[in-house]
Amino acid sequence: MEHLQDYPNDPLAHLWAGENGPGAPVRPRATVPPAMASAPDRLAWLLPGAGNLWRTEEIRDAGISARQLRRLSESGAILRLRRGCYVRASFWAALDRDGTSRTRIDAYAHRTLTTSTGTYVFSHTTAARLHGLFLWQADDRIHLTVPFLPSSGGHASDVVAHTRAVPAGDVLELDGYRATSLARTAVDSCLVLNFRQGLILMDHALRLGADPAELKRQAGMLSRVPGIESLRKVLAHADARSESPGETLTRDLIRRLRLPTPVLQFEVQTRLGFFRLDCAWPEQRVGLEFDGRRKYFDYAPTAEAVFQERRREKALMELGWQVVRVEWRDLFREGEFKARLLRALNS
Repeated sequence: MEHLQDYPNDPLAHLWAGENGPGAPVRPRATVPPAMASAPDRLAWLLPGAGNLWRTEEIRDAGISARQLRRLSESGAILRLRRGCYVRASFWAALDRDGTSRTRIDAYAHRTLTTSTGTYVFSHTTAARLHGLFLWQADDRIHLTVPFLPSSGGHASDVVAHTRAVPAGDVLELDGYRATSLARTAVDSCLVLNFRQGLILMDHALRLGADPAELKRQAGMLSRVPGIESLRKVLAHADARSESPGETLTRDLIRRLRLPTPVLQFEVQTRLGFFRLDCAWPEQRVGLEFDGRRKYFDYAPTAEAVFQERRREKALMELGWQVVRVEWRDLFREGEFKARLLRALNS
């Protein structure tokens, strides 16, 4: 059985291990009558009932004193996500990695609701999260693009402010927030990510409909900026046919190891119908499949999904095909990966 530790240092591992997504149910609030609850629990009943994020002044307006607010925080009923903004602890505990990252964005927006002039735009990897783009090993810093930088002390330590101009056509509204467009977001993100991180994100952006011509136009407007060489390399190798971060990294590993270039998403007709291989070398009748556990858990009951996968592979084998199965951990064992694939291609 695979476990999360099988996926080294990978924050996307929950996708393959079948954890709940951002829509996971939130733990209900306590139903103990206030008279029977502990002091912090009694105070928690005074918290504003709507939502799970509050500014300090919202909590104070509900009748909770500064001392009581401190007791709520010390008891663990609420957590301070950033200065002047708190979250309900039970809500926070029920979130997965994607959910906590998104909630940090919500907390920033909620905290600045009464102080911001509305001139900033969420950008870079923060906008990428709002677009739902795949992010691999990216931190939770809040990226903004603003008209100008304050002289001093204008942003918290987890906020990165950028000042490159954002034309009106590069701004849209996502879930009530002003954010950069899909193409602008993909380009900007690749400037702050390494090559493999950027390639995962760019593959996904292309799958979501980012216009390749617009991406090149945006990149062409940049010169001598940090990250531009990585961005250009990403655009040279990006491919919308990769359907997951694992497939993207597999394709890139094949390229880096200078193995024969495969055909992506190759369809084979069998007695059971058409089946599509993630990567294929048709002349050698070798296929490669990336086995992220998500494919087994998201779309069908596990036993049925595995049974159908075995039927599929048997039908391919009847036609002389050999299927190499790659798991997430195999991408970090490059020597073994190369040897396995070469054995299959040369057999």
